[in-house]
Amino acid sequence: MSASDQQRAEWLDTEFWERLDRLEQRHQRLQSDHDVARRGLEGLGPQAPEELRQAWRNYCEVIEELDQTSAEIASLHR
Repeated sequence: MSASDQQRAEWLDTEFWERLDRLEQRHQRLQSDHDVARRGLEGLGPQAPEELRQAWRNYCEVIEELDQTSAEIASLHR
């Protein structure tokens, strides 16, 4: 959730808040991608080894991006 304009500290510049908003939006998108990737893994049958490998690669890529944006957001909140 983005901070409202009234809650934003005056000593932080607009660029900071724009970057935070972009990161939060990306983070929310990646959380959604994570849920889709997880459901994709859960929906695979035991006879689908190549599909499983592709779903696993996709899941790992999403987790990596999600971790990166989480770390970036955390660094802005410090």
